[in-house]
Amino acid sequence: MTNRTVNPESLSKPSGYAHGILAGNTVYLGGQTALDKSMNIVSGGIVEQFRQAFSNVLTTLTEAGGQPQDLVSVTIYLTDVDDYMANGREIGQIWREMAGSEYPAMAGIGVTRLWQKEALIEIQGIAVIGNR
Repeated sequence: MTNRTVNPESLSKPSGYAHGILAGNTVYLGGQTALDKSMNIVSGGIVEQFRQAFSNVLTTLTEAGGQPQDLVSVTIYLTDVDDYMANGREIGQIWREMAGSEYPAMAGIGVTRLWQKEALIEIQGIAVIGNR
C-alpha cells in the first residue's frame, strides 16, 4: 500500500507538513486552523474561525475522494473552551450545513496557544472512504 499526500491547491501551500495523507481508504487529515488562501487567519471570532478551519478539513477530505459522512474521528483544539461552548449552537448549525446531522467520534481539547497566535481553533480528523 502506497500513501498519497493530499494538498489541495485551493488551500495555503504547506511547508513541512501535509494537509492530508491517504493510506488505503483511510484519510488522515492534518490540523487545520482558520487560514485562508493568503495565509491569514480569518477575522470574526470563534464562529467564523470554525467555519474556515472546518472548510479546510473538508476541502482536503474531498480532494482525497471522501465526503463529510466518511469522517470517523474529529479532534478540535481550542484556546478558549468557554467561548466555543457559548457559541455551540451556532457552531453546531455550521456543522450541519457543511457535514450533515451525523457526527463522528469527537474530542475537544483546551490548549494555551496554537501555531498562529491569532488562531482560536484547530481541527484535525480521520476519515474512512467508502465506509458507508
